[in-house]
Amino acid sequence: MSAILDKAREVIRIEAEAVAALENRIDADFERAVDLLFNCKGRVIVSGIGKSGIIAQKIAATLSSTGTAAVFLHAAEAAHGDLGMVMPGDVVICISKSGGTEEFYALVPILKRLATPIIAMTGNHHSPLAERADVVLDISVEKEACPHDLAPTASTTAALAMGDALAVALVEKRHFSREDFAMRHPAGVLGKKLFLRIDDLMYSGDKIATVSENATIDEVIFEISRKRFGGTCVLSADGKLAGIITDGDLRRLLKNRHSIDGLAARDIMTCNPKTVHLETMAAQVLEIMEEHDIMQMVIVDAEHRPKGMVHLHDLLKAGIR
Repeated sequence: MSAILDKAREVIRIEAEAVAALENRIDADFERAVDLLFNCKGRVIVSGIGKSGIIAQKIAATLSSTGTAAVFLHAAEAAHGDLGMVMPGDVVICISKSGGTEEFYALVPILKRLATPIIAMTGNHHSPLAERADVVLDISVEKEACPHDLAPTASTTAALAMGDALAVALVEKRHFSREDFAMRHPAGVLGKKLFLRIDDLMYSGDKIATVSENATIDEVIFEISRKRFGGTCVLSADGKLAGIITDGDLRRLLKNRHSIDGLAARDIMTCNPKTVHLETMAAQVLEIMEEHDIMQMVIVDAEHRPKGMVHLHDLLKAGIR
């Protein structure tokens, strides 16, 4: 088993060294590539085939999610109609370890005829691809992690790292913010934290649990049971929030009193409960609820009238964490 572990460690070391070697190749060519991508008026087309094609797909996805519109172009399919996706103003990144990928022989001359700038990511500066590219980024590796030095391993890792370097450099150059990132990831945790407001999640209208200050205990219990919040708002005569009663309040009441006859909502409600306004961010509401150990939140308007209710479980279910 130790031989297996030693081999695994060797793979990690070889690939780490391949990535580390890229640092000294971040030079004027890299800066020119970043400038081409930054000034691109169309989209960035990232192309490759085989393992390089898979890396190209990931690089295109990373660029798109960080503010640079990018799509993947399969190098083989390009010669069979997909080249039509390349439009004026685009920039193409071609990824090939050898730089002699047969599919690029047909693709590159057409790109040159279209006056489309080409950034080559290759391990061979003297390859046909490198010679025809406008900018060449060196992703050569000393050896693959494969024991036969055949299967793309260290080379694909190096290409991926170079793509990430381009994407992050563009993040800096564009002053791409957390808010910009969240806009492109609305279903992610960051997107929800930065953009999801409590009025996007709250229940409103007839779904709010409400009783009047004069409501009997039976009416309070019925309203709490009928709605799903584990509590009910108590409204004053003018419709403003006077207090709140939770099922916990009822349990404590029944435990401490022999009789509840004659009691009204006003007698058992908690006055001045925690509330938030409609524009409050959902993540902030979650923080308040957890800090004060409350299960339901009332959302009020400027006149302190209930406009919505939300349960802690609603926020957790929505992924606000």
